[in-house]
Amino acid sequence: MPANLDRAFYAGPGSRVRELVFAWRVFLEFISGFRALHFSGPCVTVFGSARFPEGHPYYALGRRVGAALADLGFTVMTGGGPGIMEAANRGAKEAGGTSLGCNILLAAEQAPNPYLDRYVTFKHFFVRKVLLIKYSYAFVILPGGFGTMDELFEVLTLVQTGKTQDFPVVVMGREYYAKLQGLLDEMQREGTINAADMQHLYFTDSVDKLTEHIIATVPKFGVIPRPSPSRILGEKSVKQEKGKVAVQG
Repeated sequence: MPANLDRAFYAGPGSRVRELVFAWRVFLEFISGFRALHFSGPCVTVFGSARFPEGHPYYALGRRVGAALADLGFTVMTGGGPGIMEAANRGAKEAGGTSLGCNILLAAEQAPNPYLDRYVTFKHFFVRKVLLIKYSYAFVILPGGFGTMDELFEVLTLVQTGKTQDFPVVVMGREYYAKLQGLLDEMQREGTINAADMQHLYFTDSVDKLTEHIIATVPKFGVIPRPSPSRILGEKSVKQEKGKVAVQG
C-alpha cells in the first residue's frame, strides 16, 4: 500500500537499495504527471475541502468559481476529489471549459470526481502538490481543512521566497477565514511576515471581484504558449477555440 511505502520512507534511513527504489518510483510519478498535464494550461488551481456536499453554500460557490475561471479561458485544476474540488471542476465543465484533477491514492480511496476531462492519480502528496502548482497562474483558496491550509501556505512560501512568481492567491470565504486573516495580521505585527508578504493575498466573497483581480494581475506574467505534443511519444494534444481550452483525443 502507498501509505506503508510512505511510512517506511519517513521512518528514517533505509537500505541504499530501498532508498533508490523509492526515488525511482517518485521520478516515474513525476514523469507520468508531466506527460498528462504538459499541454493543458494555462491553469488556475482551486483548493478546498472534499467534505462539503452538493447543496452546501460553499459547494455552490466553488461551482460558480469554476465557471467564472473557464469563462476567462483558463483550465480549472483541482485535487480531483469530491466536495469543493468536484464543484469547481463541475462549474468549469458546465461552462464549456476544461477540467483537470490531480487525484491522490489514499487508504480510504478518494475516487476522482465525474467532471474531469483528464486526471492523474498520485501516490505521494508532495508530487501531487508540485503538479498542482506547476501549471497554474493563479490560485483560489475556498474553505477547507488541513490539506487546504497546507496547499495555501505552500504557495505563499514559494511566492515569498521567490521560488515562483508572485501569482495571485485569492482566498474566498471571508467569514470562514476571518480568524486566519486575524492570525496573519498578528504575524505581521510580530514581524514574522511583512506587509509585502500580505500583498500576495486577496480576500473576497465575490466571484466578480475574483475575476477582476485575476484579469488585472495575471497578464503581467506573460502566459507561456502551449508546447506542441509529439505523436512519437503518444502525447495528447490540446487546442484552444473561442477562448476555451479543450482536451482532444
